[in-house]
Amino acid sequence: MSTSPKLATVPTSQARLEPGDILTPQELAKRLKVPVSWIYKQTARRGPDSIPVLRCGIYLRFSWPEVCAWMRTNNSV
Repeated sequence: MSTSPKLATVPTSQARLEPGDILTPQELAKRLKVPVSWIYKQTARRGPDSIPVLRCGIYLRFSWPEVCAWMRTNNSV
């Protein structure tokens, strides 16, 4: 029996994530028209109001649909 962690299954009702939906901090900053430093500051915040981030080791990536949903529900932006 393998002890490696299993990936969570994605519900079938959820739309598929396209490769163009995964953004670097620089790409996200450009789309949001904010400084890259603002993106990094938001990723340093912890808790339910922090920007959704995908951590790939030392690299940060962002799901554009998740960021859009976060902006709609977060009043501090």
